[in-house]
Amino acid sequence: MMTHANPHLGSSLDDFLQEEGIFEQTQTQAIKEVIAWQLTQAMQEQSLSKTRMAAMLQTSRSQLDRLLDPTSDVTLSTLERAAALVGRKLSVTLV
Repeated sequence: MMTHANPHLGSSLDDFLQEEGIFEQTQTQAIKEVIAWQLTQAMQEQSLSKTRMAAMLQTSRSQLDRLLDPTSDVTLSTLERAAALVGRKLSVTLV
């Protein structure tokens, strides 16, 4: 009986995503989801409603919804402002 070796056995998820050509895309999406989640958690910890947070950012509630939506594009300056309002800092690193 012949068995075929799995070419991905022992490889990492990163290796697989790179082989598929989607590593950067999935990594970017994951980062956006984590940032949105962290902002949402910080807002909840401080009992900040979306309406109040939008007012503090001097923007609309729909703009805040886009900021917290990991599928939308948001500028770094907007993320920095939002992070500062909940007592956090945004850290971006080139590797």
